[in-house]
Amino acid sequence: MTTKIEWTDDTWNPVTGCTKVSQGCKNCYAERLWPKVAGAEAKRTGEPPRAFTNVRCHPERLDAPLRWRKPRRIFVNSMSDLFHEDVPDEFIDRIFRVMIGARRHQFQILTKRPERMREYMAHFHPDDQGWVTRDGAPAMGKVQSSPLFADNRFPEPHIWLGVSVEDRETWLERSALLKQIPAVVRSISYEPALADLGPIDLTGINWLIAGGESGPKARPSHPDWFRSARDQCVAAGVAFFMKQITERGRKQPYEAFPADLQIREYPA
Repeated sequence: MTTKIEWTDDTWNPVTGCTKVSQGCKNCYAERLWPKVAGAEAKRTGEPPRAFTNVRCHPERLDAPLRWRKPRRIFVNSMSDLFHEDVPDEFIDRIFRVMIGARRHQFQILTKRPERMREYMAHFHPDDQGWVTRDGAPAMGKVQSSPLFADNRFPEPHIWLGVSVEDRETWLERSALLKQIPAVVRSISYEPALADLGPIDLTGINWLIAGGESGPKARPSHPDWFRSARDQCVAAGVAFFMKQITERGRKQPYEAFPADLQIREYPA
C-alpha cells in the first residue's frame, strides 16, 4: 500500500497489531491509525473491531510484492513487528520466501525485538545440497543459484535488517544485538528520538534514519541530537537520512529543516 513514510516507497503488512516494549512505543503511530484500519477490517470480515494488541497474520497478503512489477523499496510490517512473539517462525519463513522470490525490490525490516531476530536468523545455513535452510523448515533458496548470497549467508542483500531505537539505552542494547545478526545492510531508525544518543559505535551499521516524534502527544526532540548523529555517521561513512523534524507535534516540510540537516542518503 502507498505510504507517506519518506524513506520507503510502499508498505507491506502481512502481520498487523503489536504490543509495547519501551518508551518509544508510548505514542505509537500505528496504534494511532488503528481504529480506522480495524474499522475497515471489521466491515470487510463482519467481525467485531480487533484490538491493536491482538496480533494477526494475514496469509492472503503474502503474494502482494510478487505482483508489484515496478522495483521499489518496501517497508515490511509498518503496522506491526515481524519478530513479535505472537508471529510463528513458520509464518516468518513464508514472508522470507516471498522476499527471496521478489529480488527486484528492496525489503526494509525494522524491529524493537532484536533478540528474536537474532535467534531466528541464527538457524539458517547452507545445506549439503546448496540450499539455505532454517533448522526444521523447508529450504529458502539455493546458494549456488545466485550471486546475491553474500558468503553463502542469509539473508540476501536486498533484504535489509534493522532496529528502532529512541535513546542511548535502547541504542546500546539493540545496536549490539543487530551487529550479531548476519546482514549485508544493517539499519537503525532513531525515531522517535527522545534523547541524545551521545557517542555511538557505528561499526557494522550501514544506514541511520533520524526523526522526531509526531502526533498530538509528541514529545520534543532537539536538532543538536540529530546533528551529533549526523556528524558521527559522516565520520564513519554511514548513510544518514533525516526523516522528520517536528514542532508542537507537527512535521516540518523538508524545505523548512535547517540547511545542514537536509540530508537524505541511502546505503550504497
